[in-house]
Amino acid sequence: MTFKAVYTPKSKLRNPLQLFKQMWRDLLASRELAWRLMIRDISAQYRQSFLGFTWAFLPPIVMALGFTLASDSNVINVGQTDIPYPAYVMFSTALWQTFVEALNGPVQAVTLAKPMLARVNFPREAIILAKIGEVFFNFAIKLILIVGLFIWFKVPVSSTVILAPVALIHLIMLGTFIGLLLAPLGMLYQDVSKGLTMITGFWLFLTPVVFPVPTQGTFGTLVRLNPVTPLLVTTRELATTGIISNPSGFWIVSILTFIGILLTWIVFRLAMPFVIERVSS
Repeated sequence: MTFKAVYTPKSKLRNPLQLFKQMWRDLLASRELAWRLMIRDISAQYRQSFLGFTWAFLPPIVMALGFTLASDSNVINVGQTDIPYPAYVMFSTALWQTFVEALNGPVQAVTLAKPMLARVNFPREAIILAKIGEVFFNFAIKLILIVGLFIWFKVPVSSTVILAPVALIHLIMLGTFIGLLLAPLGMLYQDVSKGLTMITGFWLFLTPVVFPVPTQGTFGTLVRLNPVTPLLVTTRELATTGIISNPSGFWIVSILTFIGILLTWIVFRLAMPFVIERVSS
């Protein structure tokens, strides 16, 4: 069976209620396919790697080792942290890595699924949901390392740790929002994927992953204006001290993120048929 894309001069935005109903139906219909795609991608990701699941642990460990040695040698002065510094860096790096995976996920999904998107008619949401599921799976593996280092360094855990997954979801949704916004462009131009690698490398140093949130100076202002900062810091604080340093920033970024996801989802649905037609012609 072949499918043809039919375009009409009437925009779907003229009937938003019908558009939202269709989006919701497609989201529900895509669950089973998303599950199958997620299992396939996770199996391929770790089956084709000699070190397998170890890759989920290596980046936080290597970064923690490097910055701990630099801190002990007084090469850098990171200031006082709420928990032992190696645990601080490893936990923060795991959170940052999760955000970056959520950011890159939608772009990677549409790029890898380009042949399937051009030939098969199915809810496009399935490939995005599969990537989000993969991000949660990868973090579940990292959680083994996090629990181990908390035990090793005797990090006190607050009762608010049960709320940490909520903040983590908000962090993943922020990455998904940005990635979904860039996904149509990423399908057209490889520059997007290459640019994301460069940007996230610089973005890391504007995020309090290896240092506490600065309180003074231009750099401190940039770190505080970074939308990742309140979400990552709140997740870390809920899991450790239980004292939230910037609740207003957390909720402002969270609300903007979920509004942004809804709007970007609409743009994604409206743009993808034209993008698919262009790449398949």
